[in-house]
Order: sequence, then structure tokens, then C-alpha cells
Amino acid sequence: MNKTLSSSFAAVLSVAGVSSIPGYVQAQQPVKPNVIYIYADDMGKGMLSAYGQRHFTTPHIDAMVTRGTSFDNAYGCMLSAPARASLLTGYHDCHPDKWMISKGGQFIPPTDNLSLIPAFEKEIDDGDILLEEGDYYLPQVFKKAGYVTAEIGKLEWGFTATRKQMKEHGWDYYYGYLDHVRCHGFYPPFLFDNGEIVTIDGNTLPNCGKSTENETDETLWERWDRNGKSVYSQDLFLDKMLSFIRENKDKPFFLFHPTQLPHGPVAIPAVHPELAANPELTPIEKEYASMIKLLDDHVGIIMNELRNLGLDKNTIIVFAADNGHEIYYSQKGRCEKPYKNLQTDQLFDDYTDKYYSDLAGDIFNGNAGMAGLKRSNLDGGVHIPLVFYGEGLIPAGVKSKELVSNYDFLATMADLLNVSLPVKKDGISFLPTLLNGKQTDPKRYVVYGSNLGPGIVMNDGWKLRYYRKQGVYELYNLSDDPQERKNVIDKYPEKAEELKAIMLKECDGSLENGVNRYG
Repeated sequence: MNKTLSSSFAAVLSVAGVSSIPGYVQAQQPVKPNVIYIYADDMGKGMLSAYGQRHFTTPHIDAMVTRGTSFDNAYGCMLSAPARASLLTGYHDCHPDKWMISKGGQFIPPTDNLSLIPAFEKEIDDGDILLEEGDYYLPQVFKKAGYVTAEIGKLEWGFTATRKQMKEHGWDYYYGYLDHVRCHGFYPPFLFDNGEIVTIDGNTLPNCGKSTENETDETLWERWDRNGKSVYSQDLFLDKMLSFIRENKDKPFFLFHPTQLPHGPVAIPAVHPELAANPELTPIEKEYASMIKLLDDHVGIIMNELRNLGLDKNTIIVFAADNGHEIYYSQKGRCEKPYKNLQTDQLFDDYTDKYYSDLAGDIFNGNAGMAGLKRSNLDGGVHIPLVFYGEGLIPAGVKSKELVSNYDFLATMADLLNVSLPVKKDGISFLPTLLNGKQTDPKRYVVYGSNLGPGIVMNDGWKLRYYRKQGVYELYNLSDDPQERKNVIDKYPEKAEELKAIMLKECDGSLENGVNRYG
């Protein structure tokens, strides 16, 4: 492992109170690295060529893996809304009282009736659940350290967020969708620009051009019908991100980009040249893969802009996903929705018959061979890619096996920036692991909810999941059974009871709090 850090970043560590870690050299003046967090939507780690994708390459994200530190045991949530809420608050999603998930689709009036939006926002704000007074949201941690903050893309956690929430949570600037149903279309007639509703010329469809899933001749035509679809949202987001970076190049900034990509239904302005002639892929598979190629290209453009501005040695880039993989390229005879076992022609239930890519016909193996997909408490539903890159700031070529979660990021950044958290969070700082490979407590655990019930994973590899429909538990040792094929609860009843007790406590006394019924 590379334990050598630049003297400039050693200064950051001295401020963060970790300068006593062996290998660190304390410098005189602290520096504040910029932080850019790119949050992919519904993308399993198997879609990256660094993790085995063989049908196309993701060279820029792969470079982050090769030249940075990646966490091979990272967990998000089972769905985007709780994942974003966990990331931005530092709390897991098995509490009933930490945040509210609002109804989506509230900002889809005709574009000539935008005056309805404030009334929708007021209803959401009146029913909102706020963190207790004195507690911090993620952008507030950065603001306490003197950073300028921005969120560009699929804003907050929704399903419908409001302009009041954006300011209260600590964003100096924001641009994008506040409605997480509208953002399933990539051609918005309007977006929110720091409180203002801005219309997008040439985009005229109230549903933002959202197409129908499941491939047919009709849906193929629908996707490529450009009537009312002139400007692609991700191009707008890239322009806004580059502008924000340029405008704030002389001050520390935190830029959070929760991208729509590659959430479906599939939409892309053009099939990527790398994929156009691939004989193994169908048209919709090429289009879906092109969405990931575009995301990778945008990562490369951002990295190049940082180099051009001389910010590359003072910026940490984080790449992650919100939850496990989801299929948006379903079609008859290949991977179909509802998901079914192509060998038995029966629907998967993720209990007696678990989803696996080979059984379902997923040519991409998007969940990297794990069991389950988005919404499941199997690892394929919650296991995510997580990579940190920063030249001279983050150790290069490190693949950590330590258990981390999305709700740890807030505490980690607070540790880095020497910001005291007045209220105890669920998340813990993994800064010593990130910067020096320090092992965390083997008893450390991560808890998450799902549509099936809650799950808990221990740092030593033990995992317990609750399958609510049958009222049963399953115990796995992920260290030697990462595909969750061997339920060993009868062999290790004491371990199961230990994890049951922890899981019940983390669900605030009721496992129903770990059953997510939205989405």
C-alpha cells in the first residue's frame, strides 16, 4: 500500500486531528481540498470495466480505481431516495423519524401552468421531517469549514424536494430537477436554477420525454422520436458543473453531482461509437451502455478541466452509486421484466429462487454476479462501487476490503475538515482507512432497509437478512459465500441471534421500520 502523502495533504490531516498516524508529515499551513462527488443512479459495479464489464470500457472511472483508493465492501441503500437521504444526513434508512420521502410526480403540470408549483412545495414543506436543531446536513459540514457548496443534477432525495429544503440543507447553488419522477425523462421543459424556474427551449414534453420500458418496435420508435426533445439534461448539467468549477477555482468548493445516468427508461442522444458496431448487443442494450459511456466521458471532461485550471492536485473526486443494479434494457428472450428465471420461466422471489444475472439473461452482468437487484436486501440490491481519487491526496492503487456505507461519508468529511458534529450520527469516519489503510473494528456493521425487509452486514463478513413475506431470517458468511447461496443460520444460531438483536435495535425496536414501501 502507498502510505506516502503529499505534504500539502498532510497539512489537511493535521487540521483533521489525525497527524499522529504513522507515515504522516505535519506541514505548517493547512489546505482545503476541493471535493467533487459523482453519484451514479441505479448502476451496479459490474457495469464498470474495472469490475469486469467486457462489452465496453469505462476508462476514466477505471483510472480513478487504478490511481486512487476503491472500497470493495461498500454499501448504499436499496433505492435512490433513501440512499440520497442517508448520504446527506449521515443516518441509515431504518429510522422512521429522520427524514420524509415525499410523493413523486408533483411537478408535472403543463409547462404553461408552472404557477402551481409553489402550492405543491408548501404542502411538502408543511409535512417535512427535519433534523433536530443543531444537527448538520452534508453541505452544512462543508460550509462550516468555509467551503462554497453546489448540487447539480437530481436534487436532494425527494421523491419531490423543494427550494426551501435546498437552502435549509446548505446549498449555496443548485441546478436541476426537484421531482424524482420528472427526472426519469432526460428532456426537461424546465429546471430549477438556484430558486428560479428556467425553461429549456425546444423541450416541450411535460413528462420530460420519458419513454416506455420493455423493448418493442413501438418503444424503439418512441425513444428516437425527437419531437419536443431538443436539449439533453446531462449536457446542461455538465455545462453548469464546469462553470461552477471555473467560477470557484480560487476558493474551496464541494460539488455534488447526483446524475440521472444510467437510470432509465433508456434515453441517449446518440449511440456511442465504441458500441455502434458491437454484434453481441441489441439496439436498446447499446443505448443503455452508451448512457454509461457518456457518464464516463463526463468524468474525463471534469478531470481534464481540473488539470487545465491547476486544481487537479487539490481536488478529491469521489465516484459512487446510490444502490444496486437495475435493468432498463429488458426485452423478450433476454433479460425480461418482471424478472424471471429463463431456465424455469418462473418469476424470481429472491427467497426460494434468487435473481442471478446468468439465470435472468443479463448480458452485462450488471450486479457483478451477486444475488438480487435494486429494492432487494440481497447484496446485488445494496452493494455499490465507491472510489476516491486525488493526485497526491489519496493513496494510489489501493483496494480496501473494509466495510463502509454511504451514511459514513458525512462523518468522514467532518473528520477531514475538522468539523465537530454536535449530534451523534449513525455513520462513522473511515478517514484513517482511506488515507492510511487502518483497519476498522471487526464488529463494525452496516444496516439498511429494503422492500423485502432489513439487512445487516458485519465487517468480518457475516450478514443477516430478514425476509418479511415469510417471516424468516437468513444468515450468510460473505467472506466465502459472496453470492449468498448457502444459508447457514441452522449451523450458527448464536451468531444469528447476535445479529438479530443488533438489527432490531437499529430499527428502533421494530423490523417494520426496515421495510421500505416507497418506490
